[in-house]
Amino acid sequence: MATQITKPVSVPGAERTDSAPGANPSRLRALLPGPAPGANGAAMYRRWWLPWLWTAPAIGCAVVFGVFPFLNTLLLSFTDAKPLGGAAGFVGLDNYTRMLDDSDFWLATRNSILYALIVVPLMVLLPLMLAVLVEKNLPGIGFFRSAFYTPVLASSVVVGLSWQWLLADDGLVNTWLEKAHLIRDAIPFLSDPWLILLSAMGLTLWKGLGWYMIFYLAALGNVPKELHEAAAMDGAGAIRRFWHITMPGVRQAMMLVGTLTGIGSLRVFTEIYMLGSSTGGPGGADRTLPFYIRDVGLDPITGNAGYGSAVSVALFLLTLGLTLLAQRLTKEDDA
Repeated sequence: MATQITKPVSVPGAERTDSAPGANPSRLRALLPGPAPGANGAAMYRRWWLPWLWTAPAIGCAVVFGVFPFLNTLLLSFTDAKPLGGAAGFVGLDNYTRMLDDSDFWLATRNSILYALIVVPLMVLLPLMLAVLVEKNLPGIGFFRSAFYTPVLASSVVVGLSWQWLLADDGLVNTWLEKAHLIRDAIPFLSDPWLILLSAMGLTLWKGLGWYMIFYLAALGNVPKELHEAAAMDGAGAIRRFWHITMPGVRQAMMLVGTLTGIGSLRVFTEIYMLGSSTGGPGGADRTLPFYIRDVGLDPITGNAGYGSAVSVALFLLTLGLTLLAQRLTKEDDA
């Protein structure tokens, strides 16, 4: 019996596709519906462009609300644009030259850096100590955890108004101190430039303690309990165990908290506005860089959006420098 030879069925155009100069058959098949070649399981139906499809909304938002505003600010810093729009002329580096000779800019920079230098170390250590206190599962400890976290949930404006009432000349703090015969005259918390700045720092610390306490509670859960038990058996006290076991165990969390707090301190605005009024303290003495950007760049009558953009670029570079410094310190600690 003669054996019948069956010729393979060819799809029209398949030969031309595979033999086309520069064509990649597997790449072309990956674009078509159906199983992907050389894949198993769910990956058989996964295309190279599918992850990009799912991340497209997030990438679009980042471009629209992040990349484009940054590039636009950088471009405006070389112009004399007005806040309400209109024709803008190219001025080159004039805005940056003016910024270097502006005493108000350097005052705002000093306030921002001083704010960060005081707030960051306290915000790194105080939430850690608070987390150590509430870490243990004691009866009623959930109430204290919730109480410490409550300021995080409150609006910054509401908290600022509450602190205004507390720190006013006839407020609760001065009234209590006078009745306790600790002071004769009211302490000018809201009129003295240095006291306004310190009060704003206290407000930032009070509102952020509960938030960063959560960071440390998560980090403390990864510190082996056996190390504390062994150190206690060797006679190490609570302070020594905290210094030699707890702090090294949460070092990465401390670096993260320090970086986030430093960035937030350089961007502080609401606390100064609520306690120092819309002028930023007497004569603007307590204005930080974001406050100064609002004054010089967004005023509809006297504002210069180009100059305000130049100050914004300076704030960005200052924040970037702080972030890079924190990353370098983290790598040195890891080494």
